[in-house]
Amino acid sequence: MSGRRSFRTQTSILLASALLGAAACSSPDSTDATDSPGTGVRSPAGPPANTSAFWVDPDSSAARQVKEWTAQGRTEDAAEIRKISERPVANWPAGDDPVPDVRRVTSGAAKEGRTAVLVAYNIPHRDCGQHSAGGAADAAAYRNWLDSFATAIGNASATVVLEPDAVPHIVDGCTPAEAHDERNTLLTEAVERLKRQPRTKVYLDAGNPAWIDDPGKLVDPLKRAGVDRADGFSLNVSNFQRDDAVKEYGARLAGLLGGAHFVVDSSRNGAGPLPGARDKAWCNPSGRALGTPPTDRTGDPLLDAYLWIKRPGDSDGECRGGPSAGTWWPDYALGLARKSR
Repeated sequence: MSGRRSFRTQTSILLASALLGAAACSSPDSTDATDSPGTGVRSPAGPPANTSAFWVDPDSSAARQVKEWTAQGRTEDAAEIRKISERPVANWPAGDDPVPDVRRVTSGAAKEGRTAVLVAYNIPHRDCGQHSAGGAADAAAYRNWLDSFATAIGNASATVVLEPDAVPHIVDGCTPAEAHDERNTLLTEAVERLKRQPRTKVYLDAGNPAWIDDPGKLVDPLKRAGVDRADGFSLNVSNFQRDDAVKEYGARLAGLLGGAHFVVDSSRNGAGPLPGARDKAWCNPSGRALGTPPTDRTGDPLLDAYLWIKRPGDSDGECRGGPSAGTWWPDYALGLARKSR
């Protein structure tokens, strides 16, 4: 359900735009992997209580991992994973029927008076045929899916990150040119449909500073996709760029969009991006760490929230020894947690 938001080399862009498959990933080596399970050397006290406005899922993959490892006596490792399980993390509803996921999350959040964070990720031609390829079969199927998604939110308080990669893939040439108009129409309609829900905020994805280096290139595409009707844009989804770099980029883009607000994915950026090999740094890089915990108290009038949009511990794809995109990978999650402060 999740995928990568990447910087691409010119070669990978040309390949993707022709829908010829995913860029190749490197095989695991001694620098890749996560920490070996069961080798924790300290017993962390765990994270502070969630003080944000956002809901923590008590049945997340991380929460289930904590229970499993606790039962197995791996108490130190379980304590590390609590750094993830006790934080609000976005839900990515299923591409066939989003209703069960949306209803479960929004009802759970409503009971606690909090806000559910959701990701709508089902646009046709999704991910240009790469690790997170898929999406709705056609425009009609997407409209039906999105309508079901929005209807299931109802009157609940929700923040929706809309279609990671969809606009940046137009800008970098990955999405075929013949699909651009349809994509813009679908995104605009999606913003309008979601905003009919009285307590739903919508942020249209805008990639990250290591992908589209000039934010000016995103202005017209975001406008054509309906950003003026949304609550703003999202940055760094599933990527690793540091908060300061993303905030600076976001401020520049916001200025070009007349003061639009934005949210930042800080789920895995605590150690910043993997140095070197920028075209492969997005996919299960080793040595990364959890970032700023989710909060809507940012101290920045344009930055509405830090969110954990990418679920820490979910694989980016079948590279560096990882499972398929969106699959929970406990050893990678453990590596992220151990390296975080």
